[in-house]
Amino acid sequence: MAKTKSTKSKKGVFKLDKKLENILKEKLPPSSLKDKYENEVKKRMMEKFKYDNVMQVPKLVKISVNRGVGDANEDPKAMEKTIQEFVLITHQRPVVTRAKRSIASFKIREGAPIGCRVTLRGNRMYAFVEKLINTALPRIRDFKGLSPNSFDGRGNYTFGIREQLIFPEIDYDMIDKVRGFNITITTTAKTDEEARALLEFLGFPFRER
Repeated sequence: MAKTKSTKSKKGVFKLDKKLENILKEKLPPSSLKDKYENEVKKRMMEKFKYDNVMQVPKLVKISVNRGVGDANEDPKAMEKTIQEFVLITHQRPVVTRAKRSIASFKIREGAPIGCRVTLRGNRMYAFVEKLINTALPRIRDFKGLSPNSFDGRGNYTFGIREQLIFPEIDYDMIDKVRGFNITITTTAKTDEEARALLEFLGFPFRER
């Protein structure tokens, strides 16, 4: 994969090179996972939970991808690499999170960049989940399934990815170091049982308790 880069303007805004900008302009094809939800998952959820109305069937709302970049203060390129990787993985421009206050012990100043996040909805969300299930997770060494214990009690699920290299867009030669990130899946499910069933029917591989 050709190398891409991002640069930092004088105002502290990270700018993307033309290759990354073109990726953001690309229109993703409709995800087949959305069709699977509409034509298969809804029916299975209705059968399992006996909803009175199909409108009660839980659905995905958004996917949040977050990474803290603790070394961004000492190594500005660490943030540039994270922005680059997030664009490649999610096809969306990330938001740089900044320190709300100064922390002298960590040499962090108020307003300093400390992380990145992307919030995916609609087709980009389904496309990301489809890639995650079918391509990225199977590339984890000795993968035995996702933990079934990471639901928050309100139908949402968070788990960590240890290294970005499981995504096919990320080439080993382009990274500065192996970095992970957290993924939070927000659903309309009212219980963790419903949320887990929804994700399982979509194809998420959970290991046995």
